[in-house]
Amino acid sequence: MNTIGTNLPPVNRMEEGQSSQLTPSQAQSNFSSMLKNAVEDLNHVQLESDKKTEGLANGSVENLHDVMISAQKASVALETGVQMQSKAIDAYNEIMRMQV
Repeated sequence: MNTIGTNLPPVNRMEEGQSSQLTPSQAQSNFSSMLKNAVEDLNHVQLESDKKTEGLANGSVENLHDVMISAQKASVALETGVQMQSKAIDAYNEIMRMQV
C-alpha cells in the first residue's frame, strides 16, 4: 500500500555558498510531478477504501476492523490534502500581496 508523501523526491542539501543546480523549468516540473503523485496516491487510498466498503456490503469482506481502518486512513488523507491545498492558496495569495 502506498501512503501519501512516500514518493517525494530527495531533498538536495546545499553547502554554504553553493548555488542550486535546478533550473526554474526543472523545479516547476519536479513540483508538478510531486503534486500529481500526491493526488494519485490520495485517489488510490480513496478507491481502496471504497472497494473494501463495497466488499463489506456485499459480504465478501468480513473484517470490519480492516474496513474501518481503511476508511479512517482515507478520511485523514483527504483532510490532509484539503489542508495542504488551503495552505498553498494562502501562500499564493500572500505572495501576490507582496509589493515588489
